Amino acid sequence: MMEAMTKSWTDERLEERFDAIDRRFDAVDQRFAEVDRRFDAVDQRFDRVEGEIRDLRLDMKAGFERVDERFEKMNTEMKAGFERVDERFEAMHRLMIQGGIVIIAALLGLIGTQL
Repeated sequence: MMEAMTKSWTDERLEERFDAIDRRFDAVDQRFAEVDRRFDAVDQRFDRVEGEIRDLRLDMKAGFERVDERFEKMNTEMKAGFERVDERFEAMHRLMIQGGIVIIAALLGLIGTQL
């Protein structure tokens, strides 16, 4: 009789323990479901941020292309300006040489007339 009571008590007790364990695992499953839901929300935010970064990169690339075009235009204008300055220096150089030749010729003529 003692054996039968122990066995039924043990079976009953085991069943209660397994039920308690099942409840705890159900609670853990609920927590994991909540964690999964939160991770899904984080994934959605990351997707949105990645899209915004992609759009920002496209905007920046377009902006840099416009800046490159402006610099290229400025570079072309500067080259043309420096070419004009170079031409003026060359003209001034020729004028100085011609002036020097005239001065030398005048001095030689003056010396020639004085002898």
